[in-house]
Amino acid sequence: MAAPEPPPPPPEGSRSLSALLSGIAQAAFHGNAGITEELLRAQLYPEAPPEEFRALRAKMGGLLQSIASADMDLNQLEAFLTAQTKKQGGITADQAAVIAKFWKSHRAQIHESLISQSRWDRVLKNISWRVDLKSQLRHVDQVNTPAAIVEMELGKNGQESEFLCLEFDEAKVSQMLKKLSEIEESMTLLTQTT
Repeated sequence: MAAPEPPPPPPEGSRSLSALLSGIAQAAFHGNAGITEELLRAQLYPEAPPEEFRALRAKMGGLLQSIASADMDLNQLEAFLTAQTKKQGGITADQAAVIAKFWKSHRAQIHESLISQSRWDRVLKNISWRVDLKSQLRHVDQVNTPAAIVEMELGKNGQESEFLCLEFDEAKVSQMLKKLSEIEESMTLLTQTT
């Protein structure tokens, strides 16, 4: 019995389209400003007229943006791409296959990048606390009163953290706990209604 033949190499057009999708993703989702339309055209489609390439890039960028913003699973992706192949001025079945293959292998990275970009500037990375007794103060009646010292580490992934240190007396701790309890109740209500 003869060994099975290896699959044929992908057509040159699918390699270029896959590389174009990678370039679009790098520029749009990963913030790589060095990947420009001119660079992509020169490297991947040097024979294509600029306006033809611009139209292809815009179409693929729009499709990728729609797929990424909906974070499509494989069933949604298949339905979406099938609809795009049947649409007037849509995409070919070969292009749909390349897009599907690209999304399957890049979905997690693109999703993570979009999540990272959508977060506020800084997030709470860590919190630590301790309770101290005040031993020296200007007013004698405040000696030996407890104080909570809270240290919060704030930062963005891949960047150096900042530390915020706060001191609370008993009244402020109670106030803070009340507010946190209100936040927790609101979040619980939202998760129960959805």
